[in-house]
Amino acid sequence: MRIGALGDLARPWLMRLSPEDAHRAAILGLKCLPHMTAPTRDARLDVEAFGLRFPHPLGLAAGFDKSAEVPDALLGLGFGFVEVGTLTPRPQAGNPKPRLFRLTADAAIINRMGFNNDGYARARDRLARRRPSGLIGVNVGPNKDADDRVADYVLGIKTFAPFADYFAINISSPNTVGLRDLQRREALDDLVARVVEARDSVSPRRPVLIKIAPDLDLLGLDDIVSVAMKRGSDGLIISNTTLARPETLLAKEAKEAGGLSGRPLFTASTRLIARAFLRCEGALPLIGAGGIEDAETALAKIEAGASLVQIYTGFIYRGPGVIDEIVAGLTRAIELRGVSGISKLVGVGASRWASA
Repeated sequence: MRIGALGDLARPWLMRLSPEDAHRAAILGLKCLPHMTAPTRDARLDVEAFGLRFPHPLGLAAGFDKSAEVPDALLGLGFGFVEVGTLTPRPQAGNPKPRLFRLTADAAIINRMGFNNDGYARARDRLARRRPSGLIGVNVGPNKDADDRVADYVLGIKTFAPFADYFAINISSPNTVGLRDLQRREALDDLVARVVEARDSVSPRRPVLIKIAPDLDLLGLDDIVSVAMKRGSDGLIISNTTLARPETLLAKEAKEAGGLSGRPLFTASTRLIARAFLRCEGALPLIGAGGIEDAETALAKIEAGASLVQIYTGFIYRGPGVIDEIVAGLTRAIELRGVSGISKLVGVGASRWASA
């Protein structure tokens, strides 16, 4: 029996635990797995983005493996890449519990975790000991009491450059007070300039991507795209969780504070991908996240303009089997569209999604 199938069998039991206990149990379970090699995929799914070659477009978003404990076990499940973090320079307990809520009726999650993680040093030691089996992104952020938040990001670049395949600069979590202020043009310009300077000062040079919020207006998006391109960022991740609460939400947990992820985020995040894609004109590769739960939603992100996509909430609700399901669905899409590879579908629906 494949490991992914075992994970699917464990999922009903995990869903009976509290969300945070289930998350910890899943991490501990993954630690017990033997070293695994991801299955070989159809070469037509290969993606080249920001100087890296990915075996297929589907990755795991940051937030699941917060402290870089099990990246290779997750790669062994079949992900094309895994993003660890968000990591901060010093260990951080995060916000008071309870801080993670399932909205099962809405296929959604609300979290207000607050960058709980083991800190740069312990994560660095773990990544230094790993036996690489695939591509790893390192998502970095500032401690909540940092005197100079930008310096925390810069330290992240310098700390993890030998071990990360790319960096994600998280300026869009809604659960750290004032963090989203870094998306404003003047603050963002300083941040990206200093982070890119750090990127260029270390060896090996690693791509730097900016992770943004789905709640941006068009002026805010214009500012971010302009600064990212001017300062030499390598790409954008669209998007983080949302503070919005759609009227369609059914679960009583919808009243909880924090960032909403999952199915209700899908349309807003996909629309933002398309608008960013049209503004970038191909100059910045995009990673699309928010509401992916099957091959159809993954393909929609790609057609809106994402070169790569990330899943999180859909993985929680549907289990490891969703990985093979999505990858197989993307292969079928290539065949049905009569194209030579998945990259040929990037942005083909951007104009439609931008006006959705």
